[in-house]
Amino acid sequence: MNKENNCPLNYTMNLIGTKWKPLILFHLLEGDLRSGVLQKHISGISNKMFTQTVRELEKDGLLCRTVYPVVPPKVEYGLTARGKSLETILRGLDAWGEKDWKQL
Repeated sequence: MNKENNCPLNYTMNLIGTKWKPLILFHLLEGDLRSGVLQKHISGISNKMFTQTVRELEKDGLLCRTVYPVVPPKVEYGLTARGKSLETILRGLDAWGEKDWKQL
């Protein structure tokens, strides 16, 4: 990750600042989920975008992917310790959204 501009917020936004990343991370706060179950929690995400996003989160060390050698294939996603460290931020965003949404 590029730290050239010395801006911690920019660094954080590069890690989790897309439309889908915070949603995927948020839904994993309660524990590991199978791929299909996790994808159903993320309304409007395509298969292609889901796969791309979880790969990026895995590459950045925020989630881990476990493949079980069974038929049919079983894949689960879970947060790493680094991913879990975002809990306060993600829950704060959720709480703010719930409060603001009710005021509309």
